[in-house]
Amino acid sequence: MFVMTIDQRSSRTDRDRVPDLIAQYADACTVRPFDRTAGDEVQAVFDDASALVPIALDIAASGHWTVGIGVGLVDQPLPQTTRAGRGPAFEAAREAVEAAKRDRRRLRVVGGSPWSQHAQTAAALLLDTMTSRSEAGREAVALMRTGVTQQQGAAALNISPQAMSSRLQAAAWDTQLPGEALVAAALTAVEGQP
Repeated sequence: MFVMTIDQRSSRTDRDRVPDLIAQYADACTVRPFDRTAGDEVQAVFDDASALVPIALDIAASGHWTVGIGVGLVDQPLPQTTRAGRGPAFEAAREAVEAAKRDRRRLRVVGGSPWSQHAQTAAALLLDTMTSRSEAGREAVALMRTGVTQQQGAAALNISPQAMSSRLQAAAWDTQLPGEALVAAALTAVEGQP
Protein backbone atom coordinates (compact mmCIF):
# COMPACT_ATOMS: atom_id res chain seq x y z
CA MET A 1 0.00 0.00 0.00
CA PHE A 2 0.96 3.62 -0.46
CA VAL A 3 0.20 6.32 2.07
CA MET A 4 0.59 9.96 1.13
CA THR A 5 0.98 12.46 3.94
CA ILE A 6 0.80 16.10 2.89
CA ASP A 7 1.60 19.10 5.08
CA GLN A 8 0.79 22.67 4.08
CA ARG A 9 3.79 24.98 3.84
CA SER A 10 3.69 28.42 5.48
CA SER A 11 0.31 27.60 7.01
CA ARG A 12 0.64 30.29 9.66
CA THR A 13 0.89 33.02 7.03
CA ASP A 14 -1.27 31.48 4.30
CA ARG A 15 -4.95 30.59 4.11
CA ASP A 16 -6.14 27.09 4.94
CA ARG A 17 -5.69 25.20 1.66
CA VAL A 18 -6.87 21.81 3.00
CA PRO A 19 -10.55 22.11 1.95
CA ASP A 20 -9.53 22.99 -1.63
CA LEU A 21 -7.09 20.08 -1.83
CA ILE A 22 -9.67 17.62 -0.50
CA ALA A 23 -12.26 18.88 -2.98
CA GLN A 24 -9.81 18.83 -5.90
CA TYR A 25 -8.94 15.16 -5.35
CA ALA A 26 -12.33 13.94 -4.11
CA ASP A 27 -12.66 11.68 -7.15
CA ALA A 28 -9.12 10.30 -7.01
CA CYS A 29 -8.75 6.53 -7.19
CA THR A 30 -7.88 5.92 -3.53
CA VAL A 31 -8.43 3.11 -1.05
CA ARG A 32 -9.16 5.75 1.59
CA PRO A 33 -9.78 9.34 0.45
CA PHE A 34 -7.87 12.50 1.30
CA ASP A 35 -8.67 13.33 4.89
CA ARG A 36 -7.52 16.10 7.22
CA THR A 37 -5.53 14.39 9.96
CA ALA A 38 -4.55 17.35 12.11
CA GLY A 39 -4.33 21.08 11.50
CA ASP A 40 -3.00 21.60 7.99
CA GLU A 41 -2.07 17.98 7.31
CA VAL A 42 -3.85 15.59 4.92
CA GLN A 43 -3.48 11.85 4.23
CA ALA A 44 -4.76 9.41 1.64
CA VAL A 45 -4.23 5.68 1.04
CA PHE A 46 -3.63 4.22 -2.43
CA ASP A 47 -3.15 0.69 -3.73
CA ASP A 48 -2.13 1.83 -7.22
CA ALA A 49 1.10 3.77 -7.67
CA SER A 50 0.03 5.02 -11.10
CA ALA A 51 -2.98 6.75 -9.48
CA LEU A 52 -0.84 8.28 -6.72
CA VAL A 53 2.10 9.59 -8.75
CA PRO A 54 0.52 12.38 -10.84
CA ILE A 55 -1.34 13.65 -7.79
CA ALA A 56 1.75 13.65 -5.56
CA LEU A 57 3.83 15.40 -8.22
CA ASP A 58 1.18 18.04 -8.91
CA ILE A 59 0.75 18.75 -5.20
CA ALA A 60 4.50 19.05 -4.63
CA ALA A 61 4.98 21.19 -7.77
CA SER A 62 2.30 23.64 -6.59
CA GLY A 63 4.72 25.00 -3.99
CA HIS A 64 2.07 25.00 -1.24
CA TRP A 65 2.67 21.53 0.19
CA THR A 66 5.29 19.12 1.49
CA VAL A 67 4.59 15.56 0.33
CA GLY A 68 5.66 12.27 1.91
CA ILE A 69 5.01 8.91 0.29
CA GLY A 70 5.23 5.86 2.51
CA VAL A 71 5.28 2.37 1.05
CA GLY A 72 4.52 -0.76 3.04
CA LEU A 73 1.85 -2.68 4.85
CA VAL A 74 -1.12 -1.12 6.59
CA ASP A 75 -2.98 -2.63 9.52
CA GLN A 76 -6.04 -4.50 8.30
CA PRO A 77 -8.87 -4.01 8.19
CA LEU A 78 -8.40 -0.38 7.22
CA PRO A 79 -10.67 1.87 9.25
CA GLN A 80 -13.28 3.92 7.39
CA THR A 81 -11.39 7.18 7.88
CA THR A 82 -7.86 7.67 6.61
CA ARG A 83 -6.71 9.47 9.74
CA ALA A 84 -7.46 6.37 11.85
CA GLY A 85 -5.14 4.14 9.77
CA ARG A 86 -2.03 2.51 11.22
CA GLY A 87 0.88 0.40 10.07
CA PRO A 88 4.35 0.62 8.53
CA ALA A 89 3.18 2.56 5.43
CA PHE A 90 1.68 5.26 7.66
CA GLU A 91 4.90 5.42 9.68
CA ALA A 92 6.97 5.61 6.48
CA ALA A 93 4.76 8.43 5.16
CA ARG A 94 5.30 10.36 8.40
CA GLU A 95 9.07 9.89 8.08
CA ALA A 96 8.89 10.91 4.41
CA VAL A 97 6.93 14.12 4.97
CA GLU A 98 9.33 15.18 7.73
CA ALA A 99 12.31 14.51 5.42
CA ALA A 100 10.56 16.41 2.61
CA LYS A 101 10.54 19.55 4.74
CA ARG A 102 14.34 19.59 4.34
CA ASP A 103 14.26 18.76 0.60
CA ARG A 104 14.18 21.59 -1.94
CA ARG A 105 11.60 19.68 -4.00
CA ARG A 106 9.36 19.07 -0.96
CA LEU A 107 8.70 15.43 -1.85
CA ARG A 108 10.25 12.31 -0.33
CA VAL A 109 9.66 8.57 -0.61
CA VAL A 110 10.28 6.10 2.23
CA GLY A 111 9.91 2.34 1.93
CA GLY A 112 11.67 -0.88 2.73
CA SER A 113 13.84 -1.41 -0.34
CA PRO A 114 16.51 0.29 -2.46
CA TRP A 115 13.76 1.01 -4.99
CA SER A 116 12.61 3.78 -2.63
CA GLN A 117 15.68 5.78 -3.61
CA HIS A 118 15.06 5.08 -7.30
CA ALA A 119 11.47 6.31 -6.95
CA GLN A 120 12.75 9.36 -5.09
CA THR A 121 15.32 10.17 -7.79
CA ALA A 122 12.84 9.74 -10.65
CA ALA A 123 10.30 11.95 -8.85
CA ALA A 124 12.96 14.59 -8.18
CA LEU A 125 13.97 14.76 -11.84
CA LEU A 126 10.37 15.08 -12.97
CA LEU A 127 9.61 17.71 -10.32
CA ASP A 128 12.58 19.77 -11.51
CA THR A 129 11.09 19.70 -15.00
CA MET A 130 7.61 20.57 -13.76
CA THR A 131 8.66 23.47 -11.55
CA SER A 132 10.84 25.03 -14.25
CA ARG A 133 7.90 25.40 -16.65
CA SER A 134 6.57 28.80 -17.55
CA GLU A 135 2.96 29.64 -16.76
CA ALA A 136 2.14 29.18 -20.45
CA GLY A 137 3.84 25.77 -20.38
CA ARG A 138 1.93 24.68 -17.27
CA GLU A 139 -1.32 25.78 -18.91
CA ALA A 140 -0.53 23.81 -22.10
CA VAL A 141 0.43 20.68 -20.14
CA ALA A 142 -2.70 20.91 -17.98
CA LEU A 143 -4.81 20.95 -21.13
CA MET A 144 -2.97 17.96 -22.60
CA ARG A 145 -3.60 16.03 -19.39
CA THR A 146 -7.33 16.28 -20.08
CA GLY A 147 -6.86 14.13 -23.18
CA VAL A 148 -7.25 16.77 -25.87
CA THR A 149 -5.12 16.77 -29.00
CA GLN A 150 -2.52 19.48 -29.52
CA GLN A 151 -4.77 21.07 -32.11
CA GLN A 152 -7.73 21.11 -29.70
CA GLY A 153 -5.48 22.51 -26.97
CA ALA A 154 -4.28 25.27 -29.30
CA ALA A 155 -7.87 26.18 -30.12
CA ALA A 156 -8.80 26.25 -26.42
CA LEU A 157 -5.87 28.59 -25.71
CA ASN A 158 -6.60 30.65 -28.80
CA ILE A 159 -3.08 30.12 -30.14
CA SER A 160 -1.72 28.51 -33.29
CA PRO A 161 -0.90 24.79 -33.38
CA GLN A 162 2.74 25.79 -33.88
CA ALA A 163 2.67 27.93 -30.73
CA MET A 164 1.08 25.04 -28.81
CA SER A 165 3.79 22.70 -30.04
CA SER A 166 6.47 25.19 -28.98
CA ARG A 167 4.94 25.57 -25.52
CA LEU A 168 4.76 21.81 -25.03
CA GLN A 169 8.32 21.32 -26.25
CA ALA A 170 9.64 24.02 -23.89
CA ALA A 171 7.63 22.44 -21.05
CA ALA A 172 9.13 18.98 -21.80
CA TRP A 173 5.63 17.51 -22.06
CA ASP A 174 7.08 14.48 -23.81
CA THR A 175 8.79 13.44 -20.55
CA GLN A 176 5.74 13.87 -18.29
CA LEU A 177 3.85 10.62 -18.82
CA PRO A 178 6.94 8.38 -19.20
CA GLY A 179 8.42 10.06 -16.11
CA GLU A 180 5.26 9.39 -14.11
CA ALA A 181 5.29 5.77 -15.30
CA LEU A 182 8.90 5.44 -14.15
CA VAL A 183 8.12 6.77 -10.67
CA ALA A 184 5.09 4.46 -10.44
CA ALA A 185 7.14 1.44 -11.55
CA ALA A 186 9.79 2.17 -8.91
CA LEU A 187 7.12 2.58 -6.21
CA THR A 188 5.52 -0.70 -7.27
CA ALA A 189 8.94 -2.37 -6.99
CA VAL A 190 9.26 -1.00 -3.43
CA GLU A 191 5.84 -2.42 -2.58
CA GLY A 192 6.82 -5.82 -3.94
CA GLN A 193 9.84 -6.13 -1.63
CA PRO A 194 9.41 -8.02 1.65
